[in-house]
Amino acid sequence: MDIVKIMKFGGTSVGNPDRMRALIPLVTDKDRKIVVLSAMSGTTNNLVEITDLLYPGNVNEASSKIESLRAAYHQVVHDLFATDPFRKTGHELIDSHFDYINNFTLRVFTKLQEKAIIAQGELLSTSLFHQLLQEREIKSVLLPALNFMRIDKDGEPDYFYIEENVSRELRKHKSETIIITQGFICRNVYGEIDNLKRGGSDYSASIIGAALKVKEIQIWTDISGFRNNDPRHVENTKIIRELSFDEAAELAYFGAKILHPASVNPAREKNIPVRLKNTMDPEDEGTLVTSTSKLVDYKAVAAKDGISVLRIRSDRMLMAYGFLRKVFEIFEAYRTPIDMITTSEVAVSLTIDNPQYLNQIAQDLRELGTVEVEKNQTIICIVGDFRTERVGSAPEIFLALNTIPLKMISYGGSPNSLSLLVDSSDKIQALKLLSKHLFS
Repeated sequence: MDIVKIMKFGGTSVGNPDRMRALIPLVTDKDRKIVVLSAMSGTTNNLVEITDLLYPGNVNEASSKIESLRAAYHQVVHDLFATDPFRKTGHELIDSHFDYINNFTLRVFTKLQEKAIIAQGELLSTSLFHQLLQEREIKSVLLPALNFMRIDKDGEPDYFYIEENVSRELRKHKSETIIITQGFICRNVYGEIDNLKRGGSDYSASIIGAALKVKEIQIWTDISGFRNNDPRHVENTKIIRELSFDEAAELAYFGAKILHPASVNPAREKNIPVRLKNTMDPEDEGTLVTSTSKLVDYKAVAAKDGISVLRIRSDRMLMAYGFLRKVFEIFEAYRTPIDMITTSEVAVSLTIDNPQYLNQIAQDLRELGTVEVEKNQTIICIVGDFRTERVGSAPEIFLALNTIPLKMISYGGSPNSLSLLVDSSDKIQALKLLSKHLFS
């Protein structure tokens, strides 16, 4: 019996014993499925704080943090299980994981060990949920992601390895309908514990789903799918019931937190529908992401903060070839992606969302011309029908924002979106004005 679907549950969906118990009716239908779990909400942040303390050798403070988190998980075990035998097993599980973490306080701490500590969050959540199902006499298998998830030397998923090994692992459990595994964590090309970076549980689910060619990938969070604007800042937002892969990728990349941007690609390549669902309201149909979607003038707005813009001006750019290549080579050297770009005859403006090498990049760019750097910017992405053959596209956007300075405009690169750069201080007002003019 083939795997029918992947069900990924995020940190809030397994965030406490009540939420874990609420997953049981969701995973116990007749379909054969893989259940991908994140760490319990807050756990990864706590583990990162522990590693941050271990790096400079703050062992006492790190030990205190470890014991505090251990105690919190012992309370979870007490509240999660109804019988003494499973509570006993659960407490032993907690101690084994935290004794492992505590061992790192006794030696020199390295980057490699950081990944091993952070992996404990997913290992804990999946083990606890597996034991919960066992206590309820519900058959399930706990399949370690470290047995089949691997990244290559460039940090990208090794799809051939994953497909071969997850299929091999599943052949050992042909009769089971519930297979539980960890999101986020994997091994690297050297066999060491690594991860798919933050938000990677969505990515794990999509990679596994693509490898097994399932019928549907479900991403369960605490909200009912994509909304047409940011509900934290704008009232009366609405759920978008259907999106194309391209539209979902644009929204995810430019700030919609419900879906990790990288997770769209594996599903899109194998044309596997992705459904976004709400564990707090499982009856809601959520958002369905497929290869096709109805064209609508304006579907949604998303905003991405933490943007820096670099403006390079040089007379050497005029009528010259090779200038942009030199610019891009600088960003490539610092492995820093570019979000938006606009050019004129003698100037080019680019935005980045990773400021780690901002100063070095700016310094290198000054060899090509004068450079201006501006921080605290926000990209606002409007997703809709922006095909270049259309006429009258986007007038409402500029009418809505005629009181807000626009620093950059990116149009024509995608038939699904138009992006604008504004000061972060203008973001909320811009989102409200766009909601009023585009969706009211």
